[in-house]
Amino acid sequence: MPIVIRQDNFEQEVMAAPGLVLLDVYATWCGPCQQMEPVIAELEKEMAGTCKFAKLNVEEARDLSIKLGVTSVPTFIFVLDGQIKDKVVGYMGKLTLKEKLESYLK
Repeated sequence: MPIVIRQDNFEQEVMAAPGLVLLDVYATWCGPCQQMEPVIAELEKEMAGTCKFAKLNVEEARDLSIKLGVTSVPTFIFVLDGQIKDKVVGYMGKLTLKEKLESYLK
């Protein structure tokens, strides 16, 4: 289960976390966001111990979403050792997302 990110735990759980973190910025009303849920769940199981998975509800953390430059959902933010490496907007297939994550683990 991805860690739920809020304003009060973002720095600790995402920016101060060692290694790779995938931050899934979503909204409950977003169809593509809902389609990504099973993909994220599968990848979390497959990549246990190599990548941390976190979720940020854009409506519950609007200020943080704005600070992160999120203009559309879903947005996937790739954070490696406290540095934002990339942001990808929109639905991604499982293989595409897995390849993207693995590219940061090399």
